[in-house]
Amino acid sequence: MFEGLSNRLGEVFDRLKKRGALSESDVSEALREVRIALLEADVALPVVKDFINSVKERAVGAEVIKSITPGQMVVKIVHDHLVELLGGTVQTLDLVAAAPVVVMMVGLQGSGKTTSTAKIAKRLSDRDRKKILMASLDVARPAAQEQLAVLGRQVSVATLPIVPGQPPVEIAKRALMVAKTEGYDVLMLDTAGRLAIDDALMAEVEAVRDATHPAETLLVADAMTGQDAVNTARIFNERVGLTGIVLTRIDGDARGGAALAMRSITGKPIKLLGTGEKMDALEDFHPDRIAGRILGMGDVVSLVEKAAATIDQAEAEKLAAKMQKGTFDLDDFLSQLRQLKKMGGMGGLMGMLPGIAKVKKQMSEAKIDDGMLKRQEAIILSMTKAERRDPKLLNAKRRVRIAKGSGTDVADVNRLIKQFGDMQKMMKQVQAMGKSGKLAKMMPQLQNMMGKGGFPR
Repeated sequence: MFEGLSNRLGEVFDRLKKRGALSESDVSEALREVRIALLEADVALPVVKDFINSVKERAVGAEVIKSITPGQMVVKIVHDHLVELLGGTVQTLDLVAAAPVVVMMVGLQGSGKTTSTAKIAKRLSDRDRKKILMASLDVARPAAQEQLAVLGRQVSVATLPIVPGQPPVEIAKRALMVAKTEGYDVLMLDTAGRLAIDDALMAEVEAVRDATHPAETLLVADAMTGQDAVNTARIFNERVGLTGIVLTRIDGDARGGAALAMRSITGKPIKLLGTGEKMDALEDFHPDRIAGRILGMGDVVSLVEKAAATIDQAEAEKLAAKMQKGTFDLDDFLSQLRQLKKMGGMGGLMGMLPGIAKVKKQMSEAKIDDGMLKRQEAIILSMTKAERRDPKLLNAKRRVRIAKGSGTDVADVNRLIKQFGDMQKMMKQVQAMGKSGKLAKMMPQLQNMMGKGGFPR
C-alpha cells in the first residue's frame, strides 16, 4: 500500500531538495503536485483540500524560505501534517472494563471480519494472556459459523458452540452469558456482513450492540476498496457508533486513500492493520511510521520489532558465532533465507526501509523478489550435505545436477554461489578489522552517522 503515492511524492520532494532556495511559487507548485498525488491515491477531496491548506499555511512562511535546508523543511511540514491526519498518536484496543469485555466486529461481507476476529483473539491470547471467547453471529452466509470455529482451533481460542436456527441477537446474549459464567476476559462477536449497507444489516448490528454493550466496536474495512471503504466507515459510525477501524489487505495493490481519509471523515482512529493472510499478520497502527513510509523515510522501528518477534535468538547467536569464526556455510545461508521469509519476505521488508523507492526499481530489474528466495532455497536443498559444507566441491557437473534438481538454471546456481562467496569475503574483512581494532575505532563514527538522520527541527 502507498507505493504509488510514495513514488509520486518522492519525485516532487526530490526536486525541492535539490534547490538551494525556495520561492513561494516553488512551494505552491510542489503542493499542487502533492494535491494531485493525493487525489490519485483516492483520498477524499474535502480531506485533500484541508490538508493542502494546512500545509501551505506553514510552508510558504519565513520559517521555510529562510531555512538552511528549505526543501527538507517542506517535507518535514508535510510529514507532520500527515501524522496529524492519520490520528497523531497510536490508539490501541481499550479493554479496561469489567470482564468479560465485549469487542464487536462490524463491516461489509468480504472485508475480512472473521479472519480479523481470529487474528485479534490470537494476539490478545498470546501477547496479553487473555482468556478469549469468540462467537459468530453470521447466520446469513453459509458455513460462516463453522469458519470461525475452524479458525478458533487453528489459533487455540475457544468458540461458542453452534446452535442451528438461533438468531444473531440470541447468539450474542448466549455468548455473553457463557463468557460471564466461564470466566472469560474478552468476548469477541463476529457480526454478519452484507454485500452492501442496508437497513436490515444496520438494525441487526444495533440490536446486538444494545444487547451486549460492547467496549469496542471495530469496523473491518478492506483497503483495496478505496472511497467505498470510507463511505462504509461513515455510515457505520453514524448508525452504530464506532470506536476504531481495522484496515485489512494493506499488503495488496491499494492506493492508500482509504487509510488517509478514514480518520478524518469519521473522527475514529485506525487501530490495527492486517498485513497478510497469516494469523500473526496484524500490526498496531502507528501514524508517524505510516507517514514515514508514505514519504519514503521508511519504518525502521517496525522492522526492528518484526525482527525481534520472528528471529530465533538462539539460532541468531549460533550464526553470529559461526560468522566470527569464519565457518559460515550454505546451511547457515539457508537459515538466513528462511528467517527473511518469516519476516515477510522481500516485499514485506522493502516498504520499511528508508529511501527504498529508487532501489525497488533496480531490484525489480535485477529480479530480486520473493520468488528469488524460493529459488535459492530450492537450489541449496538440492545440494548434498558435503556440498553445503564445502562449496568448493561444486564443479560444473554438480552445478548442472543441482539446477535440474531444483528446477532452475545453471545461471541461478552460479549466481547463488557467487553471492555466498561475496558474503564470505565480507565476513573475513569484518573479522580482520575486528582483530586489528579498526572496527572498534569505526563504531563512534557509525553511531554519529546514525544520529544525523531525520529532519531539521
